[in-house]
Amino acid sequence: MNKHIAQLVQLQGLDLELDKIDNGIRAEQEALAERVQSIADREEAVKELAAAIKEKEKEKKLLEDTMADKQDQVRDRQSKMMRVQTSREQQAILREIEEAKKLVKEHEDHILAIMQEVEKMQARIAEEKNLIAGETTLAAEESKRVRRTVEEITTAKKTKQARRNQEAAQIDAALLRKYEMLRQRRHGIAITNVDQEVCQGCHMKLPPQQYNLLLRGDSIHECPSCQRIVYYRSQQGA
Repeated sequence: MNKHIAQLVQLQGLDLELDKIDNGIRAEQEALAERVQSIADREEAVKELAAAIKEKEKEKKLLEDTMADKQDQVRDRQSKMMRVQTSREQQAILREIEEAKKLVKEHEDHILAIMQEVEKMQARIAEEKNLIAGETTLAAEESKRVRRTVEEITTAKKTKQARRNQEAAQIDAALLRKYEMLRQRRHGIAITNVDQEVCQGCHMKLPPQQYNLLLRGDSIHECPSCQRIVYYRSQQGA
């Protein structure tokens, strides 16, 4: 295998290991962030429920006040019934009494529905608060575990990074820049082997002439499809 290619293959192996370490750290931190966000979401839900209860209590108070007015109206009209002289006046008062009683009954039903709804929301708040308490405890424990894990992973990463830097220092500067650029553009895979004339990075077939040159192993080639650096490694050398 070409010396430069061998160096890049070695470097990419180290970079992929470093990527795995970074992904592990990121996964730990994201899992903790999700738990913290879940707590924040539940706390926001509790606030919204509390605000909704407050609005329902206002609505209930308004209905109760209106209902009290109508009950006073019923008592007033019942008292007035004793003083009217004509049947026509009595019928008019009776209609007012019936309409007021009907409205009182509607308000009573509405108030009962509000009370039941508020009771459900209060139960939901109590449930959410219990979940928040449990998740907060777990989040605190998880935070400590993640911190320890990240510290351990970071220590291992420093050793791996130092080795990577040593390997990179031995590579031609122009070739290293090309490798770094390809790593950024090709999801971390800058160099890949060719198997049966097919680039294992993009799975496209190389032109026969280029493949024949690649087999010689005395120069650096790029895949015409994905522009990754390609090399050939026989099964015996795998």
